[in-house]
This record gives sequence, C-alpha cells and structure tokens, in this order.
Amino acid sequence: MSATGIPALGYARRRRQLMRMAGDDAILVLPAAPERIRSRDTHYPYRQDSDLWYLTGFAEPEAVLVLVPGRRHGEALLFCRERDPEREGWDGPRAGPEGAVEAFGMDDAYPIDDLDEILPGLLEGRTRVYYHFGRDTEFDLKLIGWLNRVRAQVRMGAQPPHEFLELGHLLDEMRLFKSRDELKLMRRAAKISVQAHEAAMRAARPGIHEYELQAELERVFRAADAEPAYNSIVGAGPNACVLHYRANAAQARAGDLVLVDAGAEYRGYAADITRTFPVNGRFTTEQRALHDLVGAAQAAALAQARPGVPYEAGHKAAVETLTEGLLKLGLLKGKLEKNVADGTYKRYYRHKTGHWLGLDVHDVGDYRIDGESRLLEPGMAFTIEPGLYVPADDTTVAEKWRGIGIRIEDDVVVTNAGHEVLTTGLARSADEIEAFMAAR
Repeated sequence: MSATGIPALGYARRRRQLMRMAGDDAILVLPAAPERIRSRDTHYPYRQDSDLWYLTGFAEPEAVLVLVPGRRHGEALLFCRERDPEREGWDGPRAGPEGAVEAFGMDDAYPIDDLDEILPGLLEGRTRVYYHFGRDTEFDLKLIGWLNRVRAQVRMGAQPPHEFLELGHLLDEMRLFKSRDELKLMRRAAKISVQAHEAAMRAARPGIHEYELQAELERVFRAADAEPAYNSIVGAGPNACVLHYRANAAQARAGDLVLVDAGAEYRGYAADITRTFPVNGRFTTEQRALHDLVGAAQAAALAQARPGVPYEAGHKAAVETLTEGLLKLGLLKGKLEKNVADGTYKRYYRHKTGHWLGLDVHDVGDYRIDGESRLLEPGMAFTIEPGLYVPADDTTVAEKWRGIGIRIEDDVVVTNAGHEVLTTGLARSADEIEAFMAAR
C-alpha cells in the first residue's frame, strides 16, 4: 500500500481503464494543479489536481501526465521536475523522473523542461485529444501551440489530431463510483470529522467566539494527519442563516444555536458534516421544533438512498417533509401541493439536499442523464443535508422564529443492500445533542 492509501496497482488499473475507454487512437493530457500565490512571495498550501491524483497519487506541482493508449514504448508517461539538491534543500524532496517510474509505476518519465520538445511528437498520429479545456488558460495556450506545430508539418506527412474531447466525460464517471480502497479513506476522513465536531460541541459555551470553535475542529484534523476539506463554517445565532458564512468572528451568546459545517480531507478524500447545536447545551422550544423538522427531512431523504432510486428522490422527500412541517408550524400558509409546486418553501430552504462526495467536496459526476435524474447505484457517495433558515429580518413570521438557522448533514454511500452512513456515531437529534453536551 502506498502512502496515499491506494496501492500502486490500483492507480495503474485506473489508468488502464481510462485508456480502454478512450481508445487506441487517443491521447490524454492531464497537467498538475498550478501553484497559487497567496501574497507576494508566499503561496497557498499546494493541493494536487484531483484527476491527476486519482490516476497517479503524485503530489508534486509542475507535472503533466500523458496517456498514450497502445503506444509500444510505454503508455503512461509523466513529465515532472528533475532532482535538484539545491531546490530540495528549500522545498523538500522530489521524486524526479527515476522516482516516477520506480515509486509511481509510470512506463516512462521525462524532465518537465522537455515537455515542449516531446509532446508534439506524442500528439502526431493520434486522432483524438482528451483534455480539460478552459480549466488552466496558460496550459490551454501551450497545448494549442503544440498542436499547431504538428499541423505545420502536414505537408511533410504529419497527422495532427482532429477531435478534441472533454476528459471529464470519461473520468468523471469513473470517479463517481468509489472502490473499496477509496471507501476506507472516506471512512477515515469521516471518523476524524466526527471527532472534530465532538470537540467543538464539548468546547461550546456562551461567550465563545466562532473562530475558537473553528480552532477546536481544525486542531483535531491536523492531529489526525488530515486537513480541512474546505473552509470551515461556524455560524452562531443569525449567522447560521448565511449558507457559505466565512467570517467566523462573532461571539456566541446564551440562547444561540451554532451551525458548524466542517469536514476533514484525508489522503485527498473529503468528509462533509453539518451539525447545529445550542451553545449553552439546551434547545429552546422553537429551536427544537425546527431542528426536529430538519431531522425528519433528513430521515425521509435517507430512506431514498438505495440502488435503483432516482438521485432526485431524496431532495423531493426532504422538500415535502420540510414544507409540510412549515405549514403545521405556521411559517407557511396554504396547501402542501401548491407550496411545493410554487417553490414557496425556498424562502426558508434555498439549496439542494446534497451533492456527490469524494476527492472533491462537490465531487464530479452527472446528476441527470438525458434530462432525467440518474438512478443510484452501489459505490456512489453523496451528502444528505436538508436545512431551514429563517432570516432575522423576516417580519412575516413571529419573532420567536427569526434568526434560527439549522442544517443537518451526513455522508452516505450506496451499497447493494441500501446505504451506509459514513459519518455515523455523531450526535444528530436534539435529544442526542443535549445528552452529549450535558455529559461534557
């Protein structure tokens, strides 16, 4: 098993499968993610492009994977930085082309500086190029330049590619279905995330700042050799109604709910959990009523997580449950069917009930095929995350409801028999949360 948690043979198998799908006259080009400057001469922490990571487990920048199906002299080629003791003394060790072959199972590897010289020759004679167009403008221009060099040789018998295809059409579908090894990593990311949320719940008390709770979460991530899969959201009081709240700077007051949306990334794989809890450990009557309703919506969506059911069925079940509950509580008025059909519920529930999950938090894969919601199949992993958000300035409802924001989110994988909740074990219902916080 490699340090990434996926055996080298697993990466080789993925590359072979992708090349089989692309066909013998294709060439596939995947550049590494560029390094990003944060400010002047400091960089953001480097995160490898998910597709390159999925096919190689190679973590370094300045690399390009080229797959050339059926090529006699080797099909999987990696262009990467050469070993350089001077630079490695500053930035850490490099694999170099030799390491790319020995440790990463490439058929061949070349210095990245030779890409300009070698790639036009690899493009020549191939009819189709698979590539992510429009993702990296700088690399787009380089690829066009290499293609033009092959086109310039047409009168001398060169055969340039004439079809350009979106790599995602093949690769996204592969990545949508998680292998046993991937699910092990996702369970680990989920377990770390559960422990982090528990640490935040234990630390919560009136007067604490949102960023202090964020620190509790992220300390647990790092202590477990993981990192945040996305910017942690910690919203106290009415800040919980801001879906992608970023500031994390306010102070939680007695009586506030705190919405925490945070997940660990472990070996590239993300978890994504949301819990909403009272900072003083006890829900008010109104907070509990809405929390129970969101919990019922999540249970309704979870019941749809099984093979053969349309992906969209979970969202529909959640919407119906939430709308019915809002009508009973008096936050909406009228008939259930009309409120659902007109989308009136969107005043308090603006987002979908989940998304694919994997190497990206919002992972790749089509949600619809030929205009219809796709059917769930074993190996698909996604979140289930209904919520309710009553704006603090909503004068159409009684004051007691205003400023309450609640979301409950768990990670689920479809199995042959139904589903597995990856983020199991974390207090979810109002009773469970109160019991957990009372035992701190």
